[in-house]
Amino acid sequence: MPKPITEMAIDAARMELLDTKTIRLRWPEGHDVDFKTGQFITVCWPDTPNYKRAYSLSSCALDRGYYEITVKRDGKMGTRIVDWAKVGDKMGVLPPVGKFLPVYEPDKHLICIAGGSGVTPFRGFVREATRRKLETKITVLYSARTTNDIIFNEEFHKLQLENARFNFFVTCTRLHPEDPWTGRRGRITADWVKEYIGDLAKTVFYACGPNELVEFAERMVLTDLKVPKEQMKVEKWG
Repeated sequence: MPKPITEMAIDAARMELLDTKTIRLRWPEGHDVDFKTGQFITVCWPDTPNYKRAYSLSSCALDRGYYEITVKRDGKMGTRIVDWAKVGDKMGVLPPVGKFLPVYEPDKHLICIAGGSGVTPFRGFVREATRRKLETKITVLYSARTTNDIIFNEEFHKLQLENARFNFFVTCTRLHPEDPWTGRRGRITADWVKEYIGDLAKTVFYACGPNELVEFAERMVLTDLKVPKEQMKVEKWG
């Protein structure tokens, strides 16, 4: 049996970057769904219900009454959302699904490897851990093209101030040599990731973003570090 599509209104739309927008989809009256941080929803427009696209939630399970997704201008759906979606528009939404879930245990360290818009689910990870004042340690290692492509930069730095167990590190891959950025440059490397590993047995690795980045993370974690599969969770976006 096909899953039901619920019509939801956009009640907030905010440009994060020049090519990236967060929209908030308000639940209709009487709608109450149990879901988990890290899951994704599938959306469509009422005029083209057969064309659907899945997006990770950038909100968390504590954010009741709405879903937030953060979308880059990519493909038909991403372009329409970024360029045209506005408050008052309605979209069809399939309920959240997925197993890309944070392991919120006091002795765990979540190392989250992200590229581009693959950082969006980790906003939900950190939001929930911070609000619940959890002991779980979270490190986000994020690859962006330039300093103008860092999604949630301000929010992640604010969360660092609120949560002593959260760290956010960025590497930029396409900066001009004379750019004043003083942070790391180049792609995410195995050596960089290994700098943040303490107790390997208590580390859970997450990778989200382009296939190339996720496949690199899988090779490093599963083959090079010989970590059991249950300690590696991935979300490929093509």
